[in-house]
Amino acid sequence: MNKQSALPDTDLKDLIQRCLKRDVVAQKRLYDTYSPKMLALCIRYMGDREAGMDVLQDGFVTVFSKLRTYKGEGSFEGWMRKIFVNEALMALRKNDVLRYADKIDNVPAAHMMASNEDAVSRMGAKELTKLIESMPPGYRAVFNLSIDGFQHDEIARMLGISSASSRSQLSRARDWLQKRIKELY
Repeated sequence: MNKQSALPDTDLKDLIQRCLKRDVVAQKRLYDTYSPKMLALCIRYMGDREAGMDVLQDGFVTVFSKLRTYKGEGSFEGWMRKIFVNEALMALRKNDVLRYADKIDNVPAAHMMASNEDAVSRMGAKELTKLIESMPPGYRAVFNLSIDGFQHDEIARMLGISSASSRSQLSRARDWLQKRIKELY
């Protein structure tokens, strides 16, 4: 079994083949298997459940329409994650939440505040997730892309901002998060 897959490799290959034949039972199983993780990702990017659900639905439409492009190389879940991240970014762009990110943040960011590890250690994952979801959209987008492993040049291309703005947004997002954690604890 592939560590990153929610299904054994042989089951996954069979499920994908059945989905390609438009088998609705297989499509439902694929959806049921991956929707909890993808919904969490969508909510993390969008900041609320309703918007996350919209992106989830759009993402699965894209997954099923592009399923033929998955070549079986690498993690299927990773392939899907890219689709959902792109869907979330498109929704953010459509809502124009990133419009001013490049304009206001070309100024070097202030030094990050010292982290309060004790406060973070007392927080639960749900509390931290809620804080991330409540970040301003531009900060949240850059922060999420960063924790998903994207580099500043990639983030800049994806969001249509400069690399310097990406770095600044990430620094400001961290400062924002640290300030909220300190306020709570």
